[in-house]
Amino acid sequence: MNTDNKILPLSDSVQEALAITKRGVDELIIESEFAQKLARSEKTGVPLRIKLGLDPTAPDLHLGHTVVLNKMRQLQNLGHQVIFLIGDFTSMIGDPSGRNVTRPPLTREQIELNAQTYFKQASLVLDAAKTEIRYNSEWCDPLGARGMIQLSSRYTVARMMERDDFSKRFKNGTPISVHEFLYPLMQGYDSVALKADLELGGTDQKFNLLVGRELQKDYGQEQQCILTMPLLEGLDGVEKMSKSKNNYIGITEPANTMFAKVMSISDVMMWRYYELLSWQSVEHIAGLKQAIAGGANPRDAKVALAQEIVERFHSRQAAEDALADFVNRSKGGIPDDVPEVALSGAPVGIGQLLKQANLCASTSEALRMIDQGGVRIDGTVISDKGLKVEAGTFVMQVGKRKFAKVTLSA
Repeated sequence: MNTDNKILPLSDSVQEALAITKRGVDELIIESEFAQKLARSEKTGVPLRIKLGLDPTAPDLHLGHTVVLNKMRQLQNLGHQVIFLIGDFTSMIGDPSGRNVTRPPLTREQIELNAQTYFKQASLVLDAAKTEIRYNSEWCDPLGARGMIQLSSRYTVARMMERDDFSKRFKNGTPISVHEFLYPLMQGYDSVALKADLELGGTDQKFNLLVGRELQKDYGQEQQCILTMPLLEGLDGVEKMSKSKNNYIGITEPANTMFAKVMSISDVMMWRYYELLSWQSVEHIAGLKQAIAGGANPRDAKVALAQEIVERFHSRQAAEDALADFVNRSKGGIPDDVPEVALSGAPVGIGQLLKQANLCASTSEALRMIDQGGVRIDGTVISDKGLKVEAGTFVMQVGKRKFAKVTLSA
């Protein structure tokens, strides 16, 4: 949308930028407005202000978080100003998006501790030197009680109840705290404070992002456009990637673990990961699909994806080493002097079994190693901490150097 209300023509470069922006997205609201913003930016040389807000609710990021970060990097590469907004104020409220209960707010100490690692990890994707880092306490704290009341008067309860999770909780008789209504308002006010041209978020953030558009209009600003990204499924291919569901690939995990986890996804899910995580061109990915349709081994495409991801968060050498390690494990590569252990009582919980085989000092250490992707049975990475191991003989591995050939009987 132009400040002078004139429709600008879309050059080839603007159309290319629009295509890059739209790749892999769930929704772009409103596409024609964003196209005009791009055209105006090209004409004036003034970059667009692209906003992404993240509440530091956990100290570590996984590949699911990087879906939207990848899009930010693409927009950054197009020459626009990306703003990495740390929601240190909104974290104290707790985002109710997609939840059927009130989320416990974080303490100031928890927020500060988590925020310390957030941008460091995000910088593995973003160009840190060209990223504007902001904290929304900058403008939220000065509002005070009077400002909060005035801001609250700009939105109605009826509009808030249009939100799916609020309406479901109300119908089910599940409590909704008044402070939860403040979250989308404060997120929207962030857009006003930053004069955002585009705000990014997951599909579960659509309502909050729309509040930003409405508040900007109410404050007399040009409205931001909205870009929602799909939620990446985890290693199980069903649930969204989440540490709590133990189906995640952490971006600070060891290279070998990261590589092996990528290789564990299904051939079908591999293309979803390519679309949302890879920086390869659409044409390149289409070529891979065509090659597989012609008889090529899907494993080769998965290896290329695993190497690309490992190289991004570690190094090219680490990616090569991870491939070599994976190939060795796939061939059953184990040391010659693996101790043999005979145990009974099958089926046995995986944590207890690792302790009994002297591969871990305790069950808690065993479960922690599973979380880190460091446990294998016969070369397969184990991610299910509730696994019950049946009777049989198999090679168990913890980390890179601990092995045991376990014979488990009933």
